[in-house]
Amino acid sequence: MAAPTEKKPFLLEFEKPLAELQQRIDQIRELAEESSVDVSGKIEQLETKYVQLRDEIFSSLTPSQRLQLARHPRRPSTLDYIQAICDEWIELHGDRRGKDDPALIGGVGKLAGIPVVLLGHQKGRDTKDNVARNFGMAAPGGYRKAMRLMDHANRFGMPIITFIDTPGAWAGLEAEELGQGEAIAYNLREMFRLEVPIICTVIGEGGSGGALGIGVGDRLMMFEHAVYYVASPEACASILWKDAKKAAQAAEVLKITAKDLKGLGILDQILPEPLGGAHADSVRAAEVLKNAIVKNIQELQLLEPTKLKSLRYDKFRQMGVFSE
Repeated sequence: MAAPTEKKPFLLEFEKPLAELQQRIDQIRELAEESSVDVSGKIEQLETKYVQLRDEIFSSLTPSQRLQLARHPRRPSTLDYIQAICDEWIELHGDRRGKDDPALIGGVGKLAGIPVVLLGHQKGRDTKDNVARNFGMAAPGGYRKAMRLMDHANRFGMPIITFIDTPGAWAGLEAEELGQGEAIAYNLREMFRLEVPIICTVIGEGGSGGALGIGVGDRLMMFEHAVYYVASPEACASILWKDAKKAAQAAEVLKITAKDLKGLGILDQILPEPLGGAHADSVRAAEVLKNAIVKNIQELQLLEPTKLKSLRYDKFRQMGVFSE
């Protein structure tokens, strides 16, 4: 029986020079082994060049390139992070109104010994899985399930951890018939009354109201190459210039990157990613995320519930305030 063929890595356009250089290093190493020629100096030189090129590429990414990284099919998902950072984890299902949305998952777990409720958008790994998960676009039942779990957390004094990774809420006819706008608006209002710490992290793509439906928190964190926007660059370009091909230009003006949002006072903390993005070293990315969440929980648990709610309210009231 033939050996299974290894899956080709998914390469973004700006990653191709790195892949070509790595291929060249591998070829030289193979030839050296076959001919017993010492080419360690040449390989060392090329490996140094590889590191320099990688540093150069990832230190000067454009907003459009960061968007590509945020959408990378191998980027760690909500379930990947939950399974990596939790001591224990039990997924819970259903909104108690007859729906269970696989695009928005949640449950209870223990994080560094702390009982917590975790929830977030869940994209698929391949086409079949993405169709089943509706590409991470939650329906009203997903947001109602999330609110049910957050009420559970509030009742038992458990911090809430949310992971945001969606191109937006599902915009289908059925979603509108089932009350998509009402479900998201209800979550926005109700999250302000919860008396437990809420920590939200944009792990990939934070799209519009679909992200905000689980995005009202005491702390908002973003991974370095994640994006957060009111409308996708493609949609923005179609509206402003009637041309979706101008998405790269729209990504610049929308200010969708973690650095931009930190400067605007919307973001509390940027989480550094391994070189090459979170998918290049998911274990390291999960470690960074876990440490940040635990630290924030410990700080927020020192506050009285009334103080916590007051600070959360003030945080969002200050967004968008400017002086001429």
